[in-house]
Amino acid sequence: MILLHVAVAVLYALTAWTLWPVSAPQGTAGSPPARLPPAAAAWLLPAALLLHAWLAFADIAAPTGLDLSLANAPSVVAWLAVMLAWTFGVLRALPAVGSVVLPIAAAAALLPALWGSHHHFTYSGNPLATAHVAVALVAYALFVIAAIQALVMMGLEKRLHLRLPDPGAGALPPLLTLERFLFRLIGAGFVLLTLTLASGMLFSEQIFGKPVTFTHKSVFSVLGWLTFGALVWGRWRYGWRGRVALRWIVAGTLFILLAYLGSKFVLEVLLGR
Repeated sequence: MILLHVAVAVLYALTAWTLWPVSAPQGTAGSPPARLPPAAAAWLLPAALLLHAWLAFADIAAPTGLDLSLANAPSVVAWLAVMLAWTFGVLRALPAVGSVVLPIAAAAALLPALWGSHHHFTYSGNPLATAHVAVALVAYALFVIAAIQALVMMGLEKRLHLRLPDPGAGALPPLLTLERFLFRLIGAGFVLLTLTLASGMLFSEQIFGKPVTFTHKSVFSVLGWLTFGALVWGRWRYGWRGRVALRWIVAGTLFILLAYLGSKFVLEVLLGR
């Protein structure tokens, strides 16, 4: 099993290597040379996603419930992030996003093989609970993609202002097009996050078997929701864009990650539960 996790990480790393910007040789015109034959490069990511999906299912599907430990949860979120980025064409439109998210996915794919912690979600037999977890994971994955795209766009904008050359910049869509797509990701993620928080608050006893309690997880989740809500409202009301909007995206994503992964780190590592 460990070798299969390593194989997934290697496939992600090879895909990231093929997407890394390459400058054309000095004094030549046209596109830079490909690092791998196109036919081979085209199969790297689908193979990684299929194998990662199979491993993730094998890791989290336990007889007593879903094993969403600190090792397995990032692996699932990373798989979802790469799958969504590939499906929506983010990796094709902005290869630098792949150069960031794919190494993260490679590291996350190794976690279940290296870290044996367990945290069974015993309510997985409840359809409402399963839907709650699934919607939350997709929302987190969308925000991860959005944050990485925001960071890449901040770098592109800075290079543009400084008039620095950017390898492969001629193949990129205009920044305004990338920004519109980015806010579609944010809008979809915000809707899913709203559904996650609403279902958790309204149906807490049915899902978790206890009433709503205010923990640092719920506090950071609400802070993330408020941040993205303010961003969506500011975009609609005042036309927020550029570096201001991108910073709000990164801040909101940090709140969401602190809520989800931070709570798992505290419970599983610091408290040993």
